Parts: sequence; C-alpha cells; structure tokens
Amino acid sequence: MSINQELNLLSDRFRTFYPVVIDIETAGFNPNTDAVLEIALITLKMDELGWLHKEDKLHFHIEPFKGSTINSDAIAFNKIDPFNPLRGAISEKIAIQSILDMVRQGIKIKGCSRGIVVAHNANFDHNFLMAAMKREKIKNNPFHPFVTFDTAALSGLVVGQTVLSKACKAIGLSFDNNQAHSALYDSTQTANLFCALVNRWKRLGGWPINLKNINLN
Repeated sequence: MSINQELNLLSDRFRTFYPVVIDIETAGFNPNTDAVLEIALITLKMDELGWLHKEDKLHFHIEPFKGSTINSDAIAFNKIDPFNPLRGAISEKIAIQSILDMVRQGIKIKGCSRGIVVAHNANFDHNFLMAAMKREKIKNNPFHPFVTFDTAALSGLVVGQTVLSKACKAIGLSFDNNQAHSALYDSTQTANLFCALVNRWKRLGGWPINLKNINLN
C-alpha cells in the first residue's frame, strides 16, 4: 500500500463508517404498514488521493409484502404499478438480504466497522429499511441503527438547496426530472451529490483536518 493510500482510506474518513447510498420507493409514508416497491443501493470508494467516487450498485423491484397498504396518492406520485408482471419484482426478504450481503462484504473489504445510510431526506429511507429488516426477521443488521448522512441537510449547508434536483444543479450536476422517483436514478444522483459535497469540502481544505489551522480561541 502506498503512502497516499494509507492516508486516504475510506475507513478513516467517516469515523470507520461505511457510507451506503440508498433510495427506496414506497406505497406510502408509514414504514410499518406501507409497501416497499423499489430499492436501490450505491456503494462508494475513496481513491489514493482521498477523492470519493461511486463504486457498485444493486437495484430491485419489490413485491408488496402480505397485508401491506397501497396508497393511491403514492402510486400516482412515483408512477409505479405494484402488480405489473413486467416489473420483475422479487420478495422483500430476498432483496433486503442481497443488499445486506453486499454491505457486509464492503464493510469487510474497506476495513470499516458498520454501514451508514446516505440518502436524501434520510430519515424516510432509514425508517423503511429498518422496518423491512424487522418485518423479515433479518438479524445482524450491518447499518447503524439511527445515525444517517442526510444529503438534504448537507446540501442546505453547502449550496443553500434542500430539494434533490435543485441541490444537484446548484453544485454543478445535471438532473433529469423525467427520471426522478426511480430508485436507481435517485440513488445515483444522491451518490453523485454526496461525493460532490464531500469532495468540495476536501477541495476547500477541510479534509484532512489540519489542527494547526484551527483557531480554538
């Protein structure tokens, strides 16, 4: 391992946490009753100079769990037909297990302690993910149970925008509103945004932390 690689390990950047970008499309706002319809995950990597990039991805269309609620307003908004056979949907349990397997592998390879959800308005996606794991009786949760990185909050700080499309444009990224509310597209754009925010902070001299430049008075 080179000196640069030793100085720029992903495991050292976020308090040993492994950031995983997630977007979940649902049939409502209640994580305990409303169906998860689509989920996408983007993992991240750090190069030897300390710049953050997208790495791998997973994307699943998901069958509504038994007894779940399908709210017509939510379906009209995200334009997902939960019962369209052409979706190629799989069970919620298989999708969540596949995602967690990928996260566990990434944590091990990167030398991190646990995963942390990165999402736009992260509380929503985190709550649905935790509820799905509880519902499917999945143990050994690799994610932090309550801490998240919310790109809406970070974008509000850095570029003065909290809406995903506006935040992307404000930081210099393109955004196609016609593709919005697809889990794969939104997670990809959220990953691009998170990397841009983290890399901008580095470019401005905020990372690595140089204690000599900090005025504690």
